[in-house]
Amino acid sequence: MVPKVDKELCISCGNCVDLCPDVFVWDDEGKAEVTNPGGCSTQCNCQEAAESCPTDAISLEE
Repeated sequence: MVPKVDKELCISCGNCVDLCPDVFVWDDEGKAEVTNPGGCSTQCNCQEAAESCPTDAISLEE
């Protein structure tokens, strides 16, 4: 799965960054962005990060 962040929906709650710091980081505007999409399968549970997003800003694509 490849995570994507919709920056229009992101409210900078930090759930994804807390759950998957190897995949999600903060950009210059304080919004989450994906820096290591391959980390979802090896380093963290991106499904959990997507489900924890209160605005559904994270999608997972095949």
